Amino acid sequence: MSSTETAIASAEAHSAHNYHPLPVVVATADGSWMTDVEGRRYLDMLAGYSALNFGHGNRRLIDAAKAQLDRVTLTSRAFHHDRFADFCTRLAELCGMEAVLPMNTGAEAVETAVKTARKWGYRVKGVPDGMAKIIVAANNFHGRTTTVISFSTDPEAREDFGPYTPGFEIVPYGDLTALRGAMTENTVAVLLEPIQGEAGVLVPPPGYLAGVRELTRERNVLFVADEIQSGLGRTGKTFACEHEGVVPDMYVLGKALGGGVVPVSAVVSSQAVLGVFRPGEHGSTFGGNPLACAVALEVIAMLNTGEYQERAAELGEHLHRELALLVSGGMVEEVRGRGLWAGVDIAPDLGTGREISERLMERGVLVKDTHGSTIRIAPPLVISKEDLDWGLEQLRAVLRRG
Repeated sequence: MSSTETAIASAEAHSAHNYHPLPVVVATADGSWMTDVEGRRYLDMLAGYSALNFGHGNRRLIDAAKAQLDRVTLTSRAFHHDRFADFCTRLAELCGMEAVLPMNTGAEAVETAVKTARKWGYRVKGVPDGMAKIIVAANNFHGRTTTVISFSTDPEAREDFGPYTPGFEIVPYGDLTALRGAMTENTVAVLLEPIQGEAGVLVPPPGYLAGVRELTRERNVLFVADEIQSGLGRTGKTFACEHEGVVPDMYVLGKALGGGVVPVSAVVSSQAVLGVFRPGEHGSTFGGNPLACAVALEVIAMLNTGEYQERAAELGEHLHRELALLVSGGMVEEVRGRGLWAGVDIAPDLGTGREISERLMERGVLVKDTHGSTIRIAPPLVISKEDLDWGLEQLRAVLRRG
């Protein structure tokens, strides 16, 4: 067997089958390119679901990590360390907020946001104990913990994992009327992705986010924006909410916050909201560790230049212009997205999303399918226009072949 076949066979034999990866085994990566164990190169058009916004092996991030590795990597929150305050301060400033609660993974951050909203509801809003309700949107993806899948509408995420956590109300995404109708005096939060990533990069109708902001403010409900995939430059702005001039009560961040180097996530809000916690009520051994803070501080510094947001906006316009031509050519049914992020619905007669992804892999481009007929395109924000055009040409070639 080839090196690829051997590695895949070993993984299949000794790991749980909770993923269905493309049959490529990556060995090294740099910038927007990855190289497999056979020496074949691939253009990365997925960027770790936006975790790699700054590309593979970004020198600034690697140097920040290396420097911290020689100092201290973990203290636990039992002690202070010298990178923590700076990380919290700089991230709060980036978000226009006041306080930060650091975690590790995106799902942990969502769980933290849920706990925060409930506690705020009981201690500040005065909701009776055990009665707090959080409104979420259908087709959401906020993680895979038991609480989070309790408000998923994806059968694959939910089946065989019950009993489910109560306290959530699901309404159609983009429907302000339904959202208004679902609100009661016990509603403590509305938790939304400003753009639904896993659902196929679904962009809400114009005015929706602004309407959510107005409605939540009017009803004394927290607006919680899950910007784990959409935030930190991906859509051409620091946060996707900015496209409608909206500032939520709480940001949930992850993925790109760790630069693709270490897992870093956080909930960012006001002191009035995050101030509901007292020592011992929530925590994480690795959350806010020195290594994570060092890398995240460099990510924040890079975002503060505005260069990555501007690059995503400019290349994103080009990306969506080119993809629109595929729609008019009949090879693609619909394209959605913002910035360097697109969901592309493939015409059924040309193949499934998985089949198109496999054909692109054969031509040296890596993307990933979702929901049968859709492929997601989300290259690192550092991708060159020439590489982006080459990747799009491979997509055109695959679709022409059918």
